[in-house]
Amino acid sequence: MNIVVVGLSHKTAPVEIREKLSIQEAKMDEAIAHLKSYPHVEEVTVISTCNRLEIYAVVQETEQGVREICQFLAETGQLQLHRLRRYLFTLLHQDAIRHLLRVAAGLESLVLGEGQILAQVKTAHKLGQQHKGLGRLLDRMFKQAITAGKRVRSETNIGTGAVSISSAAVELAQMKVQDLSDQKIAIIGAGKMSRLLVQHLISKGAEDITIVNRSEKSAQELAAKFPEIDLQLTLSPNMFKVIEKSDIVFTSTSATEPIIRKADLENLDFRRVMLIDISVPLNIAADVEDLGGVKLYNVDALKEVVAQNQASRRKMAEEAEALLEEEVDNFIQWWQSLETVPTISSLRSKIESIREQELEKALSRLGAEFEEKHQEVIETLTRGIVNKILHDPMVQLRAQQDIEARRVCLQSLQMLFNLETEEAV
Repeated sequence: MNIVVVGLSHKTAPVEIREKLSIQEAKMDEAIAHLKSYPHVEEVTVISTCNRLEIYAVVQETEQGVREICQFLAETGQLQLHRLRRYLFTLLHQDAIRHLLRVAAGLESLVLGEGQILAQVKTAHKLGQQHKGLGRLLDRMFKQAITAGKRVRSETNIGTGAVSISSAAVELAQMKVQDLSDQKIAIIGAGKMSRLLVQHLISKGAEDITIVNRSEKSAQELAAKFPEIDLQLTLSPNMFKVIEKSDIVFTSTSATEPIIRKADLENLDFRRVMLIDISVPLNIAADVEDLGGVKLYNVDALKEVVAQNQASRRKMAEEAEALLEEEVDNFIQWWQSLETVPTISSLRSKIESIREQELEKALSRLGAEFEEKHQEVIETLTRGIVNKILHDPMVQLRAQQDIEARRVCLQSLQMLFNLETEEAV
């Protein structure tokens, strides 16, 4: 079995391509079932965020498995495979393991060290379990990645003051207008990203903020978290009236199609408006920028902001590298040890069978009058002898790091003791 990751990210593909392959949580069961239906895919789960779509899989045959996953991605994005391939990356075995750990630690994020990605890795693990995509290898690998992500945040400084996509969006707005305190600001959506937007806008001095959302309850729950400011709330049918009166509009909804199009804005009476779309799939159609007075930015535009603090955060990231290598080694050792399990199990079963047979013969010779407490002593004695004889060889076998040397040992044990393992069968 081989571990692979196939996907694309903010490093390899523009948002216009990433949004085509974004998989919403509600459709994850269908995606995992589709991937599991391929003949070479044994285990699978998916990380889908605004900045990446990555499929982690255990495959029977690497080349065939990767080809099947690429075909799935082409179908999902409704793109020709030859066009999509230039945006994809493929990592195998140890590189795939290391990549997942780096993702969980925030080292592969657009905003280096951002904390939200760890929760997204946890969600991918949970959905993989829930939809029967995970087996022993991926389950253990994701648990190792979550452990690594927590260690990086608790044992290094990379998470200190780490910015999020939302804070970077606010920084971008401030770069463009200098002073946010006199701006009329609207936020479309009331989820976690919107909550972070409000938090960072307040810290930058913004005072006139309107929340537009489909659900009045969600908007009220968001507003309750910020009693220090009078947030204005309105429902989605009033969205374009709010945009018409706003200087800056942030969009952060889970819509799978644009909710703001050129035709929607053409008849509005506004002098100028800045639209900042931090959603993937995009909430705002690209042709909106053709309108006079409209300035449109999406998540890829945040690289301008992120570049300002990237150098200092790179130094912090170096602290995490050695720690992650420890976690990679821990997983590799565990994975390699699995190869020994069938042989160890078969050997222990055979020795135990011999012990029981010989014990039964001895007890039958001693006769029925032999006291039960004496039988227990002999039972314990024979078990102890077997365990002590097997202990050192088993420890050495599990600890053997050289793959070829370990396989020679396994083959020798199987031959010397005439073992038939499940793997051999």
